[in-house]
Amino acid sequence: MIKFLDLQKINTQYATELKKVASEVIDSGWYLLGERVNSFETNLAKYIGVQHAIGVANGLDALRLILKAYIEMGIMQEGDEVIVPANTYIATILAITDNRLKPILVEPDINTYNLDISLLEKHINPRTRAIMVVHLYGRVCWNEELEAIARKNNLKIIEDNAQAIGAIWNGRRSGSLGDAAGNSFYPGKNLGALGDSGAVTTNDDELSIMVRALANYGSTEKYVNNYQGLNSRLDEIQAAFLDVKLKYLDAENKRRREIAQYYCENIKHPDISLPHNLNYSLFTIHYSLNHVWHLFVIRHPDRKKLQNHLTEHGIQTLIHYPIPPHLQLAYKTLNTLSFPITGQIHNEVLSLPLSPVMTEEDVQQVINIVNAY
Repeated sequence: MIKFLDLQKINTQYATELKKVASEVIDSGWYLLGERVNSFETNLAKYIGVQHAIGVANGLDALRLILKAYIEMGIMQEGDEVIVPANTYIATILAITDNRLKPILVEPDINTYNLDISLLEKHINPRTRAIMVVHLYGRVCWNEELEAIARKNNLKIIEDNAQAIGAIWNGRRSGSLGDAAGNSFYPGKNLGALGDSGAVTTNDDELSIMVRALANYGSTEKYVNNYQGLNSRLDEIQAAFLDVKLKYLDAENKRRREIAQYYCENIKHPDISLPHNLNYSLFTIHYSLNHVWHLFVIRHPDRKKLQNHLTEHGIQTLIHYPIPPHLQLAYKTLNTLSFPITGQIHNEVLSLPLSPVMTEEDVQQVINIVNAY
């Protein structure tokens, strides 16, 4: 069986370092808001290219806290609207509704699976306060038009950077492009902890202070609570693990690009849609900088049969994601909305194995079995 993602094998590479820092944290007797968190926040901010990184409990909380901070700062209020892609993972929507803001779902581009920026302006009205872009599957959702629309309408741009850490657009890393970004270090992410964790990244000094307070019960001084906050803190042991793994992130992303390029060049099935518009002659020079291949997602009109074929031949695949947010029971008030492109994507996508520990033989076997379908 070729696993979709072999987390044990990925982390075994760094087991000696991980065990060492775990032991150091245990022996320190300090488990929250200590030197390890400070170190990781400093290194993460430097890596992404921002002034501030605030460690939090998970990626969902990172987005929740950004929006909550904007409300406390008077930039947003309950009932304001946030534009968001209709085909994102539900966590992006939950961050909005949890703050009693209104998500305005917009169709993605069928070729990139990211928010279709050409559709934005017709969804903007006096209650619109932000655009939340999702760098889905590891591909940056950004261009000059997006920036111009935000400036023209005085909108915040919030990045859901859960799947794209390390990606670059015009020399700038995702997580530094907008006003603020939510980052996830769920174990399966390109930079994965050994448990849940996340971070907010931003260049906004006031926002960073507010997020840090809100994540710590609304407090900047012990037992003094200025805001109705949350308990959402990155713990010392996960920060220590992440600091170890951050050193290897670029190398792992490079390996992901190599595998993705080989897939794109060698999967030849006529009914399979590969990631769109890749200029192979520039793949490692330009385009690879724009994509860190958190997932390698193909489309097929009869996905289930293709998935069964792969399973029967020892290839583990996953579907990201089978049901779009607006059709979930959790959002039954949105169930009557129609998003045809989103529907097509959710009905056809299939994620093939792609991880930095796959061997050349693994990759070739996946290609052979796909092509034999």
